[in-house]
Formats: sequence, C-alpha cells, structure tokens
Amino acid sequence: MAHVLQVLAILVVGAIAVGVAAYLRRRDADAPQQGPSYDVPVQLDRGDFDRPDAPWLVAVFSSSTCLACKGTWEKAELLSSDVVAVQQLDSIEQKDTHTRYGIDAVPMVVIADADGAVQRSFIGEPTATDLWAAVAELRAPGTVPPECAHDGD
Repeated sequence: MAHVLQVLAILVVGAIAVGVAAYLRRRDADAPQQGPSYDVPVQLDRGDFDRPDAPWLVAVFSSSTCLACKGTWEKAELLSSDVVAVQQLDSIEQKDTHTRYGIDAVPMVVIADADGAVQRSFIGEPTATDLWAAVAELRAPGTVPPECAHDGD
C-alpha cells in the first residue's frame, strides 16, 4: 500500500510540474510578430511643393529603385488637373523633403488640402480605384458610395 501511495504522489507531483511548465511556456511565448509601422505626416507646408495654390495636392513619396513606386506614380499622375497638383518626390533627388516630413517608407501617397492638412494617405501601392476614389470623395463628398469606399490609411 505504501508503494502505491508513493507512485500516486509521484504522478500527482509530475502532473503538477507538467501543468506549471505548460502555463509558463504559454505565458512567456513571444507576442505575434507585428509588421513595421510607419508614420504619415499630418501637415504639409504647401510651399514645399509644386503649385501651392492648387486646392488639392497628391504627393507621391517614392524611390527610383522601387517598382511599386513606379506603378503608384503612373496611377497618381493621371489625377493632375487645374484643382489637383500631383508631384513625385524621389528619396534621392528630394532627400531633404523626405527627411523634413519623416518619410521612412515608399511608396507613400499623401493627399493634402489647400491648407496642407493631410486628408488621406496610402502606404504601399494603392489600387487605381482606391486612389482615384479618395481624391474624388475629398473633392466632392458623397461622390463615392460608402460601400465602395476603401480606407487606405
């Protein structure tokens, strides 16, 4: 009988040890890996950009070595009009502007109003639909049905 009690005691202690080890392992597990996060400027000095008098600015922060930047620019440049200034800012040629606004990811598109307040932004290459819809909705609220609007921020 004493032998059976010893075996039971060992089994109970072992089960407790396994349970505690599993709990500690789960508690100390690394948090899921998070992707990088990038800051988007909230205010631009329109004097730093082409056509500061235009009611809207679409600024495409890019790099000449970035394929997604090329696609982003091709979509954005079609938005240029009398009321929308569109400008590409290369990370080498306009390095000071990238530094001034803390741009650390390209492509980054910011859409700013006449006062330079950033109203929408996209990090990474947006679809043409999302980019064009964002500008259309900012210029004329209600243009894009809510079920069709995508938030690129």
